[in-house]
Amino acid sequence: MGRAIQFFVVLLAIGVFYNLITTISHYENVTPGKWTRHELVIDPVIEMPENAKKLGKKERLLFHVAVTASETPYSKWQCRIMYYWYKKKKDLPGSDMGKFTRILHSGNADNLMDEIPTLVVDPLPTGLDRGYVVLNRPWAFIQWLEMATIEEEYILMAEPDHIFLKPLPNLAYDGHPAAFPFFYIEPMKNEKIIRKFYPEETGPVTNVDPIGNSPVIIKKDLLQTIAPTWMNVSLKMKNDKEADTTFGWVLEMYGYAVASALHGVQHILRKDFQSQPPWDKEIANKYILHFTYGCEFTLEGKLLYDQIGEWRFDKRSYLDFPPPKNLTLPPRGVPESVVTLIKMINEATANLPNWDTLGEVTSLKTDN
Repeated sequence: MGRAIQFFVVLLAIGVFYNLITTISHYENVTPGKWTRHELVIDPVIEMPENAKKLGKKERLLFHVAVTASETPYSKWQCRIMYYWYKKKKDLPGSDMGKFTRILHSGNADNLMDEIPTLVVDPLPTGLDRGYVVLNRPWAFIQWLEMATIEEEYILMAEPDHIFLKPLPNLAYDGHPAAFPFFYIEPMKNEKIIRKFYPEETGPVTNVDPIGNSPVIIKKDLLQTIAPTWMNVSLKMKNDKEADTTFGWVLEMYGYAVASALHGVQHILRKDFQSQPPWDKEIANKYILHFTYGCEFTLEGKLLYDQIGEWRFDKRSYLDFPPPKNLTLPPRGVPESVVTLIKMINEATANLPNWDTLGEVTSLKTDN
């Protein structure tokens, strides 16, 4: 592991952080593209800067697919399905998908090392995440960016619960990263809290995009700049009682959004980046299926709210073991996105070896 990473671990362990926020408020050297925020005009339908639309056909720029993961069975079965569909879509026409890395932040190798290209990195020092395991994500990216040889100029930050519906092109333009806008990331609504980490002198709160770090396609050198800030801001938010209580499990997403704004980075907001069943009913023109929400339906195909369905699929039902093969298809009337999700999971589990025994193999110790 590089000396820079070792030094950073020491700083983390003793709780001493360099205050990037003050420095970045006067930062003038990071220029994400040749356009300023005020020159970017967002189309409310397709969420792409007018300037970018005028560029026409662009050269093919590959991006490296990177997903952070833990050693748990819950993470493993999702990563296996994700990687299965990555391989199915990677080389199809229209794809700009490059190589793939699972960034395993357990500190130990596991039984998927030979199946999925994996780099093992260290978790945060014990206790620093305060039970919020997602804080390992920015720290994992910091280590990966220093340790790995990444051939592609761009990176897709993905998650284990992403399934590629079709070949994914590079949605970024001229240094502007592409991201998915989440309805529940609301910087304006939470302006009072945001201002603790994004002071007034840095700019309007509207500079903070309604995004998380995933899915995001971003230039490698730009992510190298943002990642330490992303981690420091996220840790500061976790240590702030009001921010921690308000943001909850999406705190790290706010951390990335604020860190990007501190570096003057404007994201292209792509509503077509992903579909999130059951709320997004269709998958037409969407690139990724994000199965983060539970799907609860009656046998008549009616969506249920805060109730257990007669037909259901929720990834959290499989924390300690993978879902069984050949899941029952949803009843008639259930949205296309949910039906497609179950069909794609079933295809992957039917073709992946040793599916049912995934959780029975223990981790292997590395020399790291």
